Amino acid sequence: MTGLPYRTLNALLRERFGVRVRKITLDAGLTCPHRDPGKIGGCIYCNAQGSGTGAFSQGKSLLQQIEDQVTFMKRRYGAEGFIAYFQSYSNTYAPLNVLKSLYDTIVPYPEIVGLAIGTRPDCIDSKKLELIESYTPGHLVWMEYGLQSGNDETLKRINRGHTVKTFIDAVTLTSHFDLRQCVHVIIGLPGEDMDDFIATARLVSSLPITDIKIHLLYVIKGTPLEKMLERGDYTVLTLDKYARAVANFIAHLRHDVVIQRITGDPHKEELIKPKWALEKGKVRQAILQEMAREGLTQGCMVR
Repeated sequence: MTGLPYRTLNALLRERFGVRVRKITLDAGLTCPHRDPGKIGGCIYCNAQGSGTGAFSQGKSLLQQIEDQVTFMKRRYGAEGFIAYFQSYSNTYAPLNVLKSLYDTIVPYPEIVGLAIGTRPDCIDSKKLELIESYTPGHLVWMEYGLQSGNDETLKRINRGHTVKTFIDAVTLTSHFDLRQCVHVIIGLPGEDMDDFIATARLVSSLPITDIKIHLLYVIKGTPLEKMLERGDYTVLTLDKYARAVANFIAHLRHDVVIQRITGDPHKEELIKPKWALEKGKVRQAILQEMAREGLTQGCMVR
């Protein structure tokens, strides 16, 4: 775990490729079934860009997004390899031929060594997984499924639009394919406490996932969560409480799971609260200090 009390994505990528690999985030212009006409709308924390960059709506094609980011990452970080991450909205929510045309955009780039597909667990089936698996020769490929919480009552509260069983079924189906699986969870959802965070860690540890992203719930402009904050129906976590929650989550997480993220990544111009969410280094340090103080390491509380 390279001196850290948990297993990181950087360590995995170094082991796999032996060079500096960076992720490039792509907006394919897709949408979310949760936002279709007549549906119940997006999750309470989600913005108009589907938690993405909004690059497609700005007129940037996938090719331009790839070219711009690869050039920047090479110059800024000395990156030699790249993971193409289809991030915005639900990137399996389209017909197969459309999805293939989108994913094929990465093929001409030998420096793109990986493919990550962000989506919802209710937007997947065997045919789509077969298509995504077809990119595994020459690429490290993984699915990214948003769970957010292992508590069905919480999923209703945040207007998630699927159940925990939907997520379990998607993970079980995906386990039959040669794909890594990354689950997204959120710390600080309305109504949840430490028991809920630990229960979610135990749930995902019991499933055939390989990776996880732990997000902070932050409030951004124009979301139902912002209105909840204004009414006094929601209170954001303090940094100390967040660090304590993440430290305990990691301690109850299976030791072999790769932890790709331990906090959120808000846009400064959109963020309402908490402002400390912008200080990623400070947040990371607070989590590491909490783990050291309590003698916690990844998986140490797994029974």
